[in-house]
Amino acid sequence: MLFNSYVFILLFLPITLLGFYWLAGRFAPRVAKAWLVAASLFYYAWWNPAYLGLLIASLLVNYGIGLALAGPGEPRSKRSLLTIGVILNLGALAYFKYANFFVDNLTGLTGLDWHLKVIILPLGISFFTFQQIAYLVDAKRGETREYRFLDYALFVSFFPQLIAGPIVHHKEMMPQFARDQTYRFDPMNLAVGLGIFAFGLFKKVIIADTIGVYASRVFNPVAETGLDPSALDAWFGALAYTGQLYFDFSGYSDMAIGLGRMFGILLPLNFFSPYKSRDIIEFWRRWHITLSRFLRDYLYIPLGGNRRGQFRRYLNLMITMTLGGLWHGAGWTFVIWGALHGVYLMINHGWHAIAGKRKQPWWGLPLTLLAVVIGWVFFRSADLPTAMSMLRAMIGLGETGLGPLLKERHFVSISLVLALALIAPNVRQIFGDWRPSYEPLPASDVLQGKWRWFRWQPTPFWAVVSAVIFAVCVLSLSNVSEFLYFQF
Repeated sequence: MLFNSYVFILLFLPITLLGFYWLAGRFAPRVAKAWLVAASLFYYAWWNPAYLGLLIASLLVNYGIGLALAGPGEPRSKRSLLTIGVILNLGALAYFKYANFFVDNLTGLTGLDWHLKVIILPLGISFFTFQQIAYLVDAKRGETREYRFLDYALFVSFFPQLIAGPIVHHKEMMPQFARDQTYRFDPMNLAVGLGIFAFGLFKKVIIADTIGVYASRVFNPVAETGLDPSALDAWFGALAYTGQLYFDFSGYSDMAIGLGRMFGILLPLNFFSPYKSRDIIEFWRRWHITLSRFLRDYLYIPLGGNRRGQFRRYLNLMITMTLGGLWHGAGWTFVIWGALHGVYLMINHGWHAIAGKRKQPWWGLPLTLLAVVIGWVFFRSADLPTAMSMLRAMIGLGETGLGPLLKERHFVSISLVLALALIAPNVRQIFGDWRPSYEPLPASDVLQGKWRWFRWQPTPFWAVVSAVIFAVCVLSLSNVSEFLYFQF
């Protein structure tokens, strides 16, 4: 069930909202909480009921291990138990997501005739696996309490963030689930949540899905024929995907935050205008923020972080980013994309070591965007030959075996979309007066001057704007497409 579908918008969401607040008002909060857990499990089962058992089993096993880790016990026993828990989680992820990839590569290297049946990737497994690994590590560190199973089940399965993040932390969510105020209907929660959801839906349906067609018109023929596109087509195909992925993921992130707010829950920020970044370090502080946080806290820092000298720091960066790339997908294109960003970060930290704390140069933004676009070529390509064909064409070495793929009017659309990403305020800034996400908006990011007119307020004007945006999107849902991050 997709956020951008009629069945979700017209049936699932209204029924879940009405049931939640009616039960919360008539009975105890735990009844409304149980309703929300049941609705979230139903939401997950809608995709494939067969995999609901996997999610429930993961909940039960990790909750039991978490209780044992949070309770009394010998440090050595807890270390062993944590190891078992992490292995179980990563083992399930490895089987469903990487088994075919590893077997196919092993077959290619050894010549052995080993094959597996195609394994369907359970929706959201990458997200709820990392979320629960973080919970187990924190339980071992003594940072969790013995939460009730209902709270834990809602923490993992809460449908606005279950499928594609954000990767939430128990410290952010559990206190909100325990607060009575969460279960009291507040019209402002509904107004702010619906407004944010409408903006996110617009990004996905009107912008991302439209410009995504242009990216496919370049990448798909290259993958199917093996021929190189023209330099112009290659660049605009790469830029079209750059815009598509931005507004697809940004739209999903906004919709998730908006949905959470409708239920009185503040989800953490996951996306904050990353194409406005002036270096790659800043880019990763703005793009998929909760994944970056997880990789930093539960991989990079445990590896030693920057505490063991420059060589180890750079090695840890490479390991972290390469594994982060592999997390996105079982393919060499994702591994190379992650390793490429590891190299970018090494160069960026090296530059800071030389230049010190000087003001970032004006050319930092275009250079960063160029580096990101090159990375997206690997991210989007079906295989390495496709990526290499695109890159050859982009540097003028392509054979231009394909005819013209895009028209001049497509270039105008792509340019406008990228300009919007580079100039316009983001949804967190637009709704900043009403705390749209878990983190308060810093004063430096509050819209001022000519942009202050874009600050959302509970007025008839903004009600009309939100209603028009929502109506346009709903009327455009004839061709429903998945969010790009659903495949990860």
